[in-house]
Amino acid sequence: MSELMTSPRRWSCLDQFSLEATARDMPALAQAAPELAPGTVVAIPFLPGESDAARLEAAARVRALGFTPMPHLAARHLPSRAALLRLLEGWRAGAGVERLLVLAGDRADPRGPYQDALSLIETGLLAAHGVRQVVISGYPEGHPRLSDACLARAMRDKLAALAAQGLAAEIATQFGFSAPPVLAWLAALRMAGVEVPVRLGLPGPANMRTLLRYAALCGVSASASVLARYGVSLNRLRSHAGPQWLVRQLADELTPERHGAVLAHFYPFGGIASLTGWLARQRFIDFPLPEARCS
Repeated sequence: MSELMTSPRRWSCLDQFSLEATARDMPALAQAAPELAPGTVVAIPFLPGESDAARLEAAARVRALGFTPMPHLAARHLPSRAALLRLLEGWRAGAGVERLLVLAGDRADPRGPYQDALSLIETGLLAAHGVRQVVISGYPEGHPRLSDACLARAMRDKLAALAAQGLAAEIATQFGFSAPPVLAWLAALRMAGVEVPVRLGLPGPANMRTLLRYAALCGVSASASVLARYGVSLNRLRSHAGPQWLVRQLADELTPERHGAVLAHFYPFGGIASLTGWLARQRFIDFPLPEARCS
């Protein structure tokens, strides 16, 4: 097992961050590869209408670039056990996948036998196909269709099922624009005894129109006052903004004792090149993070 230890080191949003890249983003990821650290975790969304061949190829390309592929596995989009097995076997054989982000998916009704992330975990097939770490979803601002109590219960059940199978766990959150709800959610999570690392979702630099579109799709709060502080003008839909204000506020308020192990997970809405360029311009921020030490 690993113990979380406090270390007074300097942190920046470049430190062990992860990012999202779709199958269509692979050429852009290849171009940006020299700007990213070897082993960077790259999440590959499970997009509706995308073929399994594209999902498998994307993971293989991420691995070939020297990064760590983390495909999404959306329970409600899987039509059958055979389809699940094809993906797990393909990811293992073609990309050595050991880490998955498992979620329910945004379909109202399941295509097949899997209702939610827990139903996938409980099959035992993930561990049987070489998966060693499973990332589950977190919602600091709540879910548009699920109560906070339902979300908390689902998280407890998923973490318990993963622990029972000896699988490591992390939580990756939806992106947001405002620090206070994130900080409150993290504090409540730790008070409830959840100690696994959390990757906080941060929107990469993008224009106002793009940010608002994704916020609406994902049920994220994007009020005028929050976006103004974030650096986006309501009167300039094409103006670009990065998350530097949000990162600074989080860094000023996060403490290991209260909020635990926290890393960044970027959603590059403005494109991977835009994100890596923004990251290259950032300066280190004083923020002591917990380190993992094997015992």
